[in-house]
Amino acid sequence: MARFDLPLDELRAYRSESTEPEDFDAFWDKTLQEAREHELDARFEPVETGLSAVEVYDVTFAGFGGHPVKGWLRLPAGTTEPLPLVVEFLGYGGGRGLPHENLLWSATGRAHFLMDTRGQGSGWGAGGDTADPVGAAPAYPGFMTRGLDAPENYYYRRVFTDAVRAVEAARSHPLTDATRTVAIGGSQGGGISIATGALVPDLVAIAPDVPFLCDFPRAMTLTDRPPYREIALFLKTHRGRSEEVRRTLSYFDGVHFAARGRAPALFSAALEDETCPPSTVFAAFNAWAHEHKAIEVYDFNDHEGGGPFQEALKLRWLRSYV
Repeated sequence: MARFDLPLDELRAYRSESTEPEDFDAFWDKTLQEAREHELDARFEPVETGLSAVEVYDVTFAGFGGHPVKGWLRLPAGTTEPLPLVVEFLGYGGGRGLPHENLLWSATGRAHFLMDTRGQGSGWGAGGDTADPVGAAPAYPGFMTRGLDAPENYYYRRVFTDAVRAVEAARSHPLTDATRTVAIGGSQGGGISIATGALVPDLVAIAPDVPFLCDFPRAMTLTDRPPYREIALFLKTHRGRSEEVRRTLSYFDGVHFAARGRAPALFSAALEDETCPPSTVFAAFNAWAHEHKAIEVYDFNDHEGGGPFQEALKLRWLRSYV
């Protein structure tokens, strides 16, 4: 599809109309406090992969509600001193896959922690291993409407909490350097990294690519492509609940997390992206609070964004931080 959103000069000035809840900070402070009442219980089990240059650990830690969450920790073989740490979050529907996959960041000489996303892992890739044991009110198929009846019940409350605990788990390994930690991810993973960049106070950088979960009021009316479309289809059946849904989503909007961004950030956006429309990405980027920020724009790309070109840019950019 050709460009359908605002012109680039207007995107660079665009501001979301999403309304921030007055108790946004209190809500997240309480959520993380409750999560930390459970022991982190991070366990790292070596995995035999046949790889000679990378060592892989099967990780389990306690996320939201103390629920077990899985991940992979990958280290360059023979590591003896703590390494800079890259924590990565996954796109919608994907899981952590197999231990020999996703070797880019460990190939740079950094530690790489990949968090499995609870309940997902069956939409693409090689699967996931983390259940979401929490029940919810009636929802449209997918994850976007699970628990929309209240912020306390919403699915992404659990996912964002898992992400914070994932950073804590990865940092607990003796061969990772907690003082040199970055968060990255694309699409849903980009949205999770934005939230993590607000909820974890001492990351040194974040890099969200074509991030999802931003500027809900605009996204849910601008595109008819899933996953945002799940919300509209839910409201098509549940007439008259728009105000309630918007209130719930406001606690999870990347725009409000971005206003609390505490680290340098490199974003990317694609001007023909119907999954995460560019205005929703710019809404988060323009709100990002840290003064050191940049956004790479791909003029004729859809949700694939920059792909390997953006990876090459991140490899160069992150040298300044880890």
